[in-house]
Amino acid sequence: MTERTQNEPTSAKNPTTVERRSERELVVTRTINGPPRLVFQAFAQPELFGRWWLPKSYGLTLVSCEADVRVGGRYRLLIRPPAAAEPMAFHGRYLEVTPHARLVWTNEEGGDGGAVTTVTFAEKDGRTLLVIHDLYPSKKALDDAIASGATGGMPETLGQLDELVGDLGAS
Repeated sequence: MTERTQNEPTSAKNPTTVERRSERELVVTRTINGPPRLVFQAFAQPELFGRWWLPKSYGLTLVSCEADVRVGGRYRLLIRPPAAAEPMAFHGRYLEVTPHARLVWTNEEGGDGGAVTTVTFAEKDGRTLLVIHDLYPSKKALDDAIASGATGGMPETLGQLDELVGDLGAS
């Protein structure tokens, strides 16, 4: 059942691995050139999150990003695809927040098809091993997410995160 891809340009500093581990699980891993404190900050602060989350090559526009990163807090993203009249809303709530180590949130825009996302930040020689684990409610929900292209931008997105964290560490 394991499917692995490394959709990273050859010039990338750190490869991103996207792996389907079961019928319902997708796991993305990448080493980020910065400490967990900075990587976590890039996930938890809306003004930073908005600078890296959307793959630039997709032509998406982040209209707004709100996040109350605490257990029970909510997030809401409005994203406008190219040539779309109305933005799409993505929203959910935080189930776990352990600063610099772990975030867990729901993805509620899909109704019953929404995944639960767990992100871990592990320090390794001054860098961060980032693991994003999406657990979908069904095989069909994960199949649909993959078919929509929603998961295909992760290598580019995490490359942008790596660049941002490098900039944060340099300042």
